[in-house]
Amino acid sequence: MQLAVKLKRLSDKAVVPKYANPGDAGMDLTAISEELITDREMRTLCYGTGLSVDIPEGYVGLIFPRSSVTTKTTLALGNAVGVIDSQYRGEIKVQFREQARLTGKKYNVGDRVAQLIILPYPEVEFIEVTSLNETVRGNGGFGSSGT
Repeated sequence: MQLAVKLKRLSDKAVVPKYANPGDAGMDLTAISEELITDREMRTLCYGTGLSVDIPEGYVGLIFPRSSVTTKTTLALGNAVGVIDSQYRGEIKVQFREQARLTGKKYNVGDRVAQLIILPYPEVEFIEVTSLNETVRGNGGFGSSGT
């Protein structure tokens, strides 16, 4: 299944996302700018992609770190997973926080910094009840599904 998504380059330097290999789920996002944001002791690097997208209603864009983030950098994606709602038309930006005591290795302008996956999602309506269906796991919390 193929989904047509309108994309606008906000800069001549912007790189259109593409799949690296057939069957890949994510398309690489390339940094065309870098901004350092310092807030107290936290250092955040914000990479601009120079792209904006027109995601269709009923779909969401999800931004994940690339698997190389832990081998090539000392960065962690600031919000774990970025969400691009269908109504957002601004530049796609990716923020990373420098890991404590591990500063130094970062992405550079021109590097592939994250990956974008666009997925459909259901519109959810919660129905308040007094009990839920029983399951094998029940209310077991963290670590309860295995050893």
